Amino acid sequence: MATRMILRGALKKRTFFFPPSFSTSRNGSTLVLAEHENGAIKPPSLSALHAATCLPNNDDSSVSLLLAGSGPSLHQAASHAASSHPSISKVLVADSDTFKNQLAEPWAKLVHLVQQRDGYSHIIAASNSFGKNVMPRAAALLDVSPVTDVTGISDSHTFIRPIYAGNALCTVRYTGASPCILTIRSTSFPVSHKSVDSKSDKASISQVDLSTFDEDLDKSRYISQTSRDDEGPDLGNARIVVTGGRALKSAENFKLIENLAKKLGAAVGATRAAVDAGFVANDLQVGQTGKIVAPELYMAFGVSGAIQHIAGMRDSKAIVAVNNDADAPIFQVADYGLVGDLFEVLPELLEKLPEKK
Repeated sequence: MATRMILRGALKKRTFFFPPSFSTSRNGSTLVLAEHENGAIKPPSLSALHAATCLPNNDDSSVSLLLAGSGPSLHQAASHAASSHPSISKVLVADSDTFKNQLAEPWAKLVHLVQQRDGYSHIIAASNSFGKNVMPRAAALLDVSPVTDVTGISDSHTFIRPIYAGNALCTVRYTGASPCILTIRSTSFPVSHKSVDSKSDKASISQVDLSTFDEDLDKSRYISQTSRDDEGPDLGNARIVVTGGRALKSAENFKLIENLAKKLGAAVGATRAAVDAGFVANDLQVGQTGKIVAPELYMAFGVSGAIQHIAGMRDSKAIVAVNNDADAPIFQVADYGLVGDLFEVLPELLEKLPEKK
């Protein structure tokens, strides 16, 4: 049977046929690759768990969680996941210093090792820097084609994903061999409070046998990691995001955005133009080549609304835009727009907003 892809959205609906590929019958169990920090599962991985439960052939007894790393934090995260997340039936733990720094090559080999042993029908990870780094390598080792950036699940082998910077959605049917490898857009699978309630039955925790694991770290090595000294919320999961564009003109002026974010308890975002100009670090970039966000409130100051940027924030619940160009594309997606000079608007907002307690 040929693969069918349907485009819908801004473009005319089209159907494409691709050469058929071999498909094997496997069980309906799913493996979720998870990141952890400070003894807890990171929110994007919780979204991946939620996506796993959306597969029609899954139930609460068929989702396994794979954790890797070393030290007490790893085992604390495993114990917390096993007792607190009803979607998980089994927690697999790979305890080794090899996985301490989340290098893609050993993680991909770990996925290959676990898949060869347990034969999962689906393998899922969030479509963040971790998932985008590991999953293509794992797919290559398993000789399958991944389906990336999934925003909707129709059935166990039919998925919806954006193309053309989100201007069109295509429905893709996977007809390849198992496993079906997916990366999901976490903003499309928000975690409900129900999915993190405590449960009476604790999932089993088992150690992954690494006796046959070949480290082979010649291709890459960990050097260092740096992070911003910032007490604000994480950009990818914040309820409010305040974003600045190139119109702010300098890093010094960008502090207006940072001050507003502090007053609102918001995360700071930036366009690619602002990042390229050196106003802020690149981990604050929002857009197709940055982070995908969907906060309750998204405020854009001096953002023109390039298609690549809109692709990263168009799912926000409410969008507020301030720009001195009345024809700026950002106003086409904004719920509220103000045509004005941001250097007048921002100081006035900062003056009238109370300090966040």
